[in-house]
Amino acid sequence: MSSPYLCPNCKTNRTRFNIIEQLAKPVKLNPQTGDIVEELQQSNLDPFHVSYKGPNYRVQCGTCGLIEDEISFVKRAQINQSY
Repeated sequence: MSSPYLCPNCKTNRTRFNIIEQLAKPVKLNPQTGDIVEELQQSNLDPFHVSYKGPNYRVQCGTCGLIEDEISFVKRAQINQSY
């Protein structure tokens, strides 16, 4: 988060953003009710449970509300650098 951002959607916002932290919690659900049956640990996932490999956080534009990975905002700022 030490790079300038520019919203790839509204293309005007460079200052107002929300950083959304993502915390993955592996669980097993009851297929009929949807209730959590068991909360799992990353170290003891069964062979059919894939661990979360997504980003730890995402960025939301504080102007238009777009939510994307940080790289989208950084790349748009790099393309539109003002000299």
